[in-house]
Amino acid sequence: MNRNISVELTNMCMVYDNNGNVLVEEKVGKNYRGLIFPGGHVENRESVVDSIIREIKEETGLTISNLEFCGIKDWIEEDGSRYMVFLYKTNLFSGTIQSSSEGDVFWMPLEELKQKETLWHLDKMLEIFCGNGVTELYFVNNPGAVDPPVRRKVSHSIYTCFFLGYGMRSCIFCKACYRTADAARA
Repeated sequence: MNRNISVELTNMCMVYDNNGNVLVEEKVGKNYRGLIFPGGHVENRESVVDSIIREIKEETGLTISNLEFCGIKDWIEEDGSRYMVFLYKTNLFSGTIQSSSEGDVFWMPLEELKQKETLWHLDKMLEIFCGNGVTELYFVNNPGAVDPPVRRKVSHSIYTCFFLGYGMRSCIFCKACYRTADAARA
């Protein structure tokens, strides 16, 4: 059995300050518009960590350090290839933010971001970024679906559903990470 598959590797980083703000990028394209955290592609022969440092510098003007790996978002494309996004966060950065051709970048309170129109399942990825035990966001791509079904994985058991019996916690950065989970339990 051939186990080789085509995989596109990308990254995303939640850069945050100690005042409850996150750095967001407003992407505008032909078929999309919304807020997302900055990130991009892993280049040939480049490490994932080096790629996220490079992408953040290119898209925001900031130099980041002390990256914390949070988890992954991945899906299977129609052609059977896989798309993987390595998710990181950091609150250590230097420089001044500047927008790029990728989109406008600016600081926004995390709580305000949760109420905005986001792109590419950022609302669901916040559970991963906030460090509440969810480590993977996985789905099979369905081009006709507006919001494809998402399977959440928790770090202690790959088969445990996050919403079933997992104790509610919140990270020191964002105390309202589980507003969605609370609503689902009600």
